[in-house]
Amino acid sequence: MISCSGFLTRSALPRAASCSPVFGVPARRQRIWSQRGLQTGKVDKKLVEKLPLAGIRVLDMTRVLAGPYCTQILGDLGAEIIKIEHPTRGDDTRSWGPPDAPYVDGVERQFPGESAYYLSVNRNKKSLGLSFNNPTGISILHELVKKCDILVENYLPGSLKKYKLDYETLSQTNPSLIYASVTGYGQTGPYSDRAGYDVMVEAEMGLMHITGERDGPPVKVGVAVTDLTTGMYTAIGVLAALYSRRDTGLGQWIDASLSDCQVAGLANIASSALVSGKKDSGRWGTAHASVVPYRAYKTNDTNIAVGGCNDKLYGILCEKIEKPEWRTDPRFITNALRVKNRDTLDRIIEDVLKTKTTKEWLDIFEGSGMPYAAVNDIQGTINHEHVLARNMIETVDHPGCGPLKLVNHPIKYSRVEPKIRTPPPMLGEHTNEVLRELLDFDETQIQDLKTQKTVA
Repeated sequence: MISCSGFLTRSALPRAASCSPVFGVPARRQRIWSQRGLQTGKVDKKLVEKLPLAGIRVLDMTRVLAGPYCTQILGDLGAEIIKIEHPTRGDDTRSWGPPDAPYVDGVERQFPGESAYYLSVNRNKKSLGLSFNNPTGISILHELVKKCDILVENYLPGSLKKYKLDYETLSQTNPSLIYASVTGYGQTGPYSDRAGYDVMVEAEMGLMHITGERDGPPVKVGVAVTDLTTGMYTAIGVLAALYSRRDTGLGQWIDASLSDCQVAGLANIASSALVSGKKDSGRWGTAHASVVPYRAYKTNDTNIAVGGCNDKLYGILCEKIEKPEWRTDPRFITNALRVKNRDTLDRIIEDVLKTKTTKEWLDIFEGSGMPYAAVNDIQGTINHEHVLARNMIETVDHPGCGPLKLVNHPIKYSRVEPKIRTPPPMLGEHTNEVLRELLDFDETQIQDLKTQKTVA
């Protein structure tokens, strides 16, 4: 059986494929079949209706944010995610409340509920409570590796080697394994032994320096953007490795770090420094270094962002705020002059915008063609009419907490759409299922493991 991603599902793999350890069908023949199906229009409906990563299995040995965000993306796209958690503590973020979604099923547990932090990055996963500081736990993981396509971990470099869970060892067990390591500073380099924390990497790798008000101190971004960027880059790397494996049959080791991803995330700012050889222009708050007006301004009640970022749009702004004379004011007639006289222009624009509420200005700017937006808080965002219309907030039924609202997967597909298929799992919720269905453990064996506190 072939999944819609083009991969043979694990259950269909031959015991000894002659062409590779992953595929029983040469890649060239698969491509011919694919092209023939497109040409004739005869495409298996069952394949079309599968998610892109259906049939792919991931062993998730990550905690906190960057790693779980990566595996959640893979899970949203259809992969089966088996999340390995400490049998009593679980993922670190399980204790990162309040707020917690309280349990409503009447069962007393060590946590008051499921923390909002944990719920944000662990949907579409199965939880296996497993201790691997003993030979039995290690053996279970080794057996699971044989059944998986991908392993994602975020331990310090070298720390899994003592458990024989490093790439060098596991690639001998499963040559087709794609093994992704997510760390703060990578597997090499002078900082490789440092633990990785988003705020430290934001500081070290330039982001904090360019974030904040013009004359204010450096600040971190309001969400752990370096962690999230790293999670996304890692997911992209895993998908590319899967694509490569179609032809080679071999997996590979992916070295993803917060530091590298943050440097890459500097984008045009880093490019400007490389091209000019000069210092960056520092912090600009909500403003833009080379375009004026293009920032958030105070209104009578909150804030609004407007973008008069070329001569035409600047003219529209002047008309809408009933200051048409500013279009021909010699201080502001070109963008270069507007940048030169930024302080004056920003002050007089804000003076006008402060005379009405944000809602009043939104109504005035509607349909003008000029970019504008209210500066919403988080409640305003998650209840925003466009957010709701795009199905970005979905209610799921959690077995312990009842109905829960979660942020949905953001990418839409024209055929089958990624969505929240299962709520974030409770600690060890799928231990029995995974051991029984994947490793053929019987109930007595599972109970013995629980008695030994190897699993929970």
